[in-house]
Amino acid sequence: MRRVVVTGLGAVTPIGADAPSTWRAAVAGESGIDWIRAFDASEFPVRVAGEVKDFDPAAVAPPKEARRLDRNVLFALGAAQEAIADARLDGAYDPGRIGILFGTAIGGIAGIVEQVDVLRARGPDRVAPTFIPNVLVDTASGQLAIATGYRGPNYAPVSACATGSTAVGEAAELIRRGDADAVLAGGGEACITPLILAGFCAMRGLAAEEEDPPRASRPFDATRAGFVMGEGACILVLEELEAARSRGAPIYAEILGHGMSNDAHHLAQPDPESLGVAEMMRRALARAGVEPERVGYINAHGTSTPLGDAAETRAIKDVFGAHAYELAVSSTKSVTGHCFGAAGAVEAMLCVLAVRDGILPPTMNYEHPDPACDLDYVPNEARRVQVDVALSNAMGLGGHNGCVLVGRVE
Repeated sequence: MRRVVVTGLGAVTPIGADAPSTWRAAVAGESGIDWIRAFDASEFPVRVAGEVKDFDPAAVAPPKEARRLDRNVLFALGAAQEAIADARLDGAYDPGRIGILFGTAIGGIAGIVEQVDVLRARGPDRVAPTFIPNVLVDTASGQLAIATGYRGPNYAPVSACATGSTAVGEAAELIRRGDADAVLAGGGEACITPLILAGFCAMRGLAAEEEDPPRASRPFDATRAGFVMGEGACILVLEELEAARSRGAPIYAEILGHGMSNDAHHLAQPDPESLGVAEMMRRALARAGVEPERVGYINAHGTSTPLGDAAETRAIKDVFGAHAYELAVSSTKSVTGHCFGAAGAVEAMLCVLAVRDGILPPTMNYEHPDPACDLDYVPNEARRVQVDVALSNAMGLGGHNGCVLVGRVE
């Protein structure tokens, strides 16, 4: 079977303008969660989010394009440019053999709201002709193809908050079965808007922090009170191992396998029995032929919701048994917030770097143990320990689950 490795990384996140700065901040426990600045949130019951800071659209697209494209597409372009350069991918393969799998959970919501306002205020003949092409869920994957000239398999997987994981896992399968030599894989999101904030407030899923925004996301802590909205994009360049070695590409880690499932329980609430989440992890291990005892680290979905964190902890214990108490688990959403369609890709990237560097990023704001969450959550401080295999978990609205298993390459 063709082995698949990661040769390039690109990211735009609430804690960094690129992949290295995102990694440094995650390890240092530096939070990107603060008061919302994109709009006036003073009338909302929740006023904090993990926004991308100091992002310059003109750095990733010509001025006309930068004004037209949705923010999530611009994030995607920034992440892609970095990842391609990091992998030294230009000229490495026939462009027809390079694929792109890049998804988003919500897509161009800001553009939709903007054009609804135009329709109401000025009439149907004033709606922009670029409206529809710019807000589709697959706009980013299509725009990436236009920007790069890559003509291989291209689509936008959508599995809510598991989208990024799905993209990385399915991209590896494209390479394994010979449909592509390399793939840009990942996800993005830019949905910190009044409408989406109001919707999540109505669902009562968000943490309302009144005094100290960086403390809002408290995964696995007994006082956790909800998740924090985030945004950003992340792309991993995947290639077949021997081809990557032959061209001298940098090799970060191997994609050993991935797993997908659905809770088949509720559109918004996790299954308290955690059957789907457990099955997702078992499928990834089985696909990779990896024994559970080899996994040393899990970057958990860990959104900081009372039900979700407990359900994920239960699933980890169901799958790993006694070993669950020996491996390390952390949630970097404690500093990034929940980046929705980007989350699975960002956290897969952090697993790749944890395996490469022998450093486990911490779960910040963990102060009060919860009897229902009784694993080693790497509390508040990074840990230096070499792990050979790491797992990135993702769980999404609609019951969608996806995980990516990564391993060290000697």
